Amino acid sequence: MAYDVAAVRAHFPALREGAAHFDGPGGAQVPDVVAEAVRNTLTSAVSNRGSVTAAERRAEEIVRTARHTMAEFLNAGSIVFGRSMTQLTYDFARTLSKNWRPGDEIIVTRIDHDANIRPWVQAAEAARATVRWAPFDRTTGELPVESVTKLLSDRTRVVAITAASNLLGTRPDIAEIARAAHEAAAFVYVDGVHYTPHVPVDVEALDADFFVCSPYKFLGPHLGVLAAAPELLETLRPDKLLPSTNAVPERFELGTLPYELLAGTTAAVEFMRSLEGLEEYELDLRQRLETGLQELGVRIYSKASSRTPTVLFSVDGLDPAEVYRRLGAEGVNAPAGHFYALECSRWLGLGDKGAVRAGIGPYTDESDVDRLLQAVARLR
Repeated sequence: MAYDVAAVRAHFPALREGAAHFDGPGGAQVPDVVAEAVRNTLTSAVSNRGSVTAAERRAEEIVRTARHTMAEFLNAGSIVFGRSMTQLTYDFARTLSKNWRPGDEIIVTRIDHDANIRPWVQAAEAARATVRWAPFDRTTGELPVESVTKLLSDRTRVVAITAASNLLGTRPDIAEIARAAHEAAAFVYVDGVHYTPHVPVDVEALDADFFVCSPYKFLGPHLGVLAAAPELLETLRPDKLLPSTNAVPERFELGTLPYELLAGTTAAVEFMRSLEGLEEYELDLRQRLETGLQELGVRIYSKASSRTPTVLFSVDGLDPAEVYRRLGAEGVNAPAGHFYALECSRWLGLGDKGAVRAGIGPYTDESDVDRLLQAVARLR
C-alpha cells in the first residue's frame, strides 16, 4: 500500500499555517492525537501513583503503559524517563564514572551531537580518565567501524556513539562497533535521537547497552527516554533522595514523572506505528531533494552510503544564516547552524556557523521539497 501523505498531513494542525517544515531534526510537528492525549491527561483526575484512588490508579496506568509501549517500540528491556536525552546522559555519565579510575579510557566521536560527547568528556576529566576521539571521513561523511574499534583497549570503559548523525544523517554500523566494544568489556552508549524518527529501532539487534532517544523528535512531547536491560540497571547506583524507591527503573527518575507527557509519548508511538512505508517514502523524498540541489550546484555534505533523510548543504557566497533567513521569508523552514553537533561542524571545516539543514519527516510531501528547491534557486 502506498504511503498516504495527505492523510498523514491532515493530523497536523501546525501545517495549516502554510510553512514547509524541514526543521524536524530539531523537533517534529505534533499530530492531533498526541495533543489530545496530553490535554486529556491534564484535564483528568491524576495524583501520585498508587492503587487506592481512581486518580492514583490513572497515574499508575499512564506510566505503566508508556513504559511498555516504549519498550516494544525500541525492542528493549527497561525504560527510564527523563527531562531530555541530555539530562539522562549527564545522569548516567556521572553514575557510570563512579567506577572509573585514572588511566581508564572513554571513546567519543567527532560526528556526535555534543550531548553524547560533553557529558563523557567532563565525567572523564573528573575521574582523571583519558578521552579518545574517533574521527569520521570529511569527504564521505562516513564513520568507519575501524575508526572506533582501533581505539579500543582493555582500559576502555564506555564507547559513546550516535546511531545517526543529527547534522549529516550518517548511520554508523552500531552492531559491529558494539560487538568489538563488548569484546573489550566496554559499555556502548548509543544516541538514537536522530535515528528513532526514521528507522525501525531494535536495541537488542544493535547490541547497545544504553540507547537514548527523544519523543519530541518522533512527533511526541518534550521528554527523554533511555532503554537498557533491567539486569544492567540493577548494577548501577545513582545519586537519589533517601526516601525514593530503589526499584528499577524508578531509581533513576529523580522525582514525579510528567504524566501528561508520558501519555503523549504513548500516543506518538502508536501514531508512528501506523505509518507503513515511512522509511522508503522519506528516502525517496531525500533523493528528490538531493538531485534538485545538485542540479542547482549547491554544496552537499551528507554523502554517507547509509543515512537518514537529512541533507546538510551550503550555498557558495552566502552565509548559512542568510540562506536560512531568506528561505524562512518564503515560508520554508530550513534552519542553519551546527545544531549542537559542534565537533562535527568544526571537523567538516564549517566552524561554528555550520550550514543549512533540511530534514524530511512523515508529513513532508513533494510540494514541500519543490518549494525548498525553488526558494534555493532564487538565491543564486
